Amino acid sequence: MSLLLQGTATDWVFSVRALLPVVLLALTGLVVFGINSLRPDSRDNKLLALTSIAGTLSALGVAIWYLLAGTGQPTHGGAISLFSGAIIVDGLGLFFTAIFTSVATLVIAASYDYFETDANPASFYSLLLLATTAMGLMAVSNSLATVFVSLEMASLPSYALVAYLKNNRGSVEAGLKYFLIGAVSSAVLAFGISLVYAATGSLLLPDIAAQIGSVADLNGVLGVGIVMVAGGVAFKTASVPFHFWAPEAYEGAPAPVSAFLSSASKAAGFAVGFRVFATAFQPALDIGIDWGLLFGILAVVTMVLGNFAAATQTEVKRMLAYSSIGHAGYALIGLAAITAGASAANATVMGAAMAHLFVYGFMNTGAFLFIAMVERWGVGRTFEDYAGLAERAPMASLAMAVFMFSLAGLPLFGGFFSKYFLFLGAINAGFWWLAAVGAVTSALSLFYYSRVVKALWLEDATTDLDAVGDVPTGLYAAVIVAGVATVLLLPGFGPVIETAEAAAAALFA
Repeated sequence: MSLLLQGTATDWVFSVRALLPVVLLALTGLVVFGINSLRPDSRDNKLLALTSIAGTLSALGVAIWYLLAGTGQPTHGGAISLFSGAIIVDGLGLFFTAIFTSVATLVIAASYDYFETDANPASFYSLLLLATTAMGLMAVSNSLATVFVSLEMASLPSYALVAYLKNNRGSVEAGLKYFLIGAVSSAVLAFGISLVYAATGSLLLPDIAAQIGSVADLNGVLGVGIVMVAGGVAFKTASVPFHFWAPEAYEGAPAPVSAFLSSASKAAGFAVGFRVFATAFQPALDIGIDWGLLFGILAVVTMVLGNFAAATQTEVKRMLAYSSIGHAGYALIGLAAITAGASAANATVMGAAMAHLFVYGFMNTGAFLFIAMVERWGVGRTFEDYAGLAERAPMASLAMAVFMFSLAGLPLFGGFFSKYFLFLGAINAGFWWLAAVGAVTSALSLFYYSRVVKALWLEDATTDLDAVGDVPTGLYAAVIVAGVATVLLLPGFGPVIETAEAAAAALFA
């Protein structure tokens, strides 16, 4: 193990140090609770926001520190197993934790202005911090039991965040729909886990993999269980056919919450999917349970439906909601292209999918936060309402153009390399048809992404834009930082893809 972590896995101090990013997030959430409890009549939005940002940045710093130091990597003693193997700290967990904390930091900074008049902002910050904590646990879960518990820990605050605007009918309705569909999804996932346990006799991912070859007559039970677990992953990642909640939830929720769910929550679902299927279910490919084909079909349908549906929308926020579904299809290639006995190719394509989710976290979060800024200005929701905004907010509009072109995968932005390496990995693994569908749908996406840029920069204003002169500090800073990161990830993509592929390779070693 890394020299940063010395001790035994049974030492609680060692366990805390190994899980320090998650612990810091949890402690920050409790501190925000404490501030609000000790000063209930003092609505100090700035103090709460700064405390929350300090916590997420600390967790991000520790996650990057551990990654750079090789913590949990094969070259430094291998993954760190905790709590009888139910938790495992490795490169994949740390990589995804960096995504969660980056997105959470941007969202909290933007929320400082967005919820400026909210009566109790502490509840929002604490819910978001606790959801991020649970996502960190999802990324390091090495047992189906901890996967399910951490997923529910992330889902419950997410339901409350979507319905946070209690006096807004759209927000409450979206939260209720999200909760009802999420409850059904949780039941499907729980039943799938029970079937996997019935067939293999274990919930620990490595033990499941070891037992799959001897399930004998329970192949069918195991197959149904794997399909149900795949359904749970599809729901969390907003993949077809479990995507119905996403457009409604993203449209009705406050825009910062939409940014958080469409970036961090989606990445958390893929963190679980990558670890569970690469570690536990990969041997199932040898006994005729071809879950790779299942994910291939889901990837194609998700890319096609998400992009075509986005192209028909008239509201920018709803367009981005369907766009996020399409990007889930791209990331699903990281699971669909896994084959038995091809460790190097598997690591390459999964690592590329992880790198794409990293870049996606910045460009998608930034796009939704731009919408949050527009909502705060009181501008409408349609493409026509965005006309002429570049004249009043040129820097923010420039950042939005960067997000749109990067999401489409054009050169000069981080999204180009992330899609390029993902499609190249699929081709090298023999799944050229997935890359072909991805390339075609990416070309289609340029149509609806360019509509936003055209409205911002080329069309004359059709509505009153007097309120656009107001510059919300936190929102503006978050949008600009996300835009700069999206641009810098093009020349800086090398370390990202190398780290992601090294983390993925450890799963297939």
